[in-house]
Amino acid sequence: MLPNVLQPSATDHVPVLASEVRESLAVQPGDTVVDATFGAGGHAALLAADLQGRGKLIAIDRDPTVRTYFERLERRSGVQARLLRGDFGVVLPQLAENGVQADAILLDLGVSSMQLDRPERGFSYATDAPLDMRMDSSQDLDARAIVNEWPEKELVTIFRKYGEERYARQIVRAIVRRRRDEPFERTGELVDTIRAAIPAPARFGEGHPAKRVFQALRIAVNDELGSLEVALPAAFAMLRPGGRLAVISFHSLEDRIVKQFLRERERGCTCPPDFPVCVCGHEPELRAIQRRPVRPSEAEVAVNPRAASARLRAAVKAE
Repeated sequence: MLPNVLQPSATDHVPVLASEVRESLAVQPGDTVVDATFGAGGHAALLAADLQGRGKLIAIDRDPTVRTYFERLERRSGVQARLLRGDFGVVLPQLAENGVQADAILLDLGVSSMQLDRPERGFSYATDAPLDMRMDSSQDLDARAIVNEWPEKELVTIFRKYGEERYARQIVRAIVRRRRDEPFERTGELVDTIRAAIPAPARFGEGHPAKRVFQALRIAVNDELGSLEVALPAAFAMLRPGGRLAVISFHSLEDRIVKQFLRERERGCTCPPDFPVCVCGHEPELRAIQRRPVRPSEAEVAVNPRAASARLRAAVKAE
């Protein structure tokens, strides 16, 4: 039976797969917990409640606007808490190098609701806003620079690789034609260009026609996949024996990286299959908590449609 959580206010962020994360991480009083993607603090509040006033919470986020949420959680939770601002792909390796250990680590990937819900951040294709998409507003590279300045070949590559956009070449050609005369400044201009560049049937297919391009730009602006590839081994190194790692991904590119990372460390013997006996002596470094990724229930998706694509994978470090 999970302990009671902090009573949420009407403005609290509702975290995706909340009960599943708590069950997977199984936080106990006295643990050290790392929420590497703090955001508005939804998951962190639940994990802090499981500490029952005894333990430590380390929150990480690259977005400077999270401090207000962190200060509120710190006041209400009663646990020893610390906020580290930065990309988890940088902060987690630093913590690991300094010998910081944890009992539970959570990575909730992708863009947060508080970023999507602020039009001025430029993450959403549904609202006209400045073409930005930076999770850390102090960094130089933004979506406007990529759309207006990157070579045509590179744009095609990121739209195909990060957005899996089948009409990448047509869209990029339209972008290049437009930017020769006038640079892109706003998300609405980019959406209109994408819509006009793709075949008519695709404009009315599944999902918004700009969804994949916006995903690709966001990933490129924030180097999300590169950060994930660095963060996973650092997080694993930080875990104490028996510690637990949980990762929520929202698209196949992220999930593929997480799945491969966990599978490689779950393997035992690495000897060739024709060897009669094991000579490598390799032991599994972790055990998956669930054999398949956990998906949100229909009830959760009905309340929070943004949860629909979420996948949770979790593992326990070998003791």
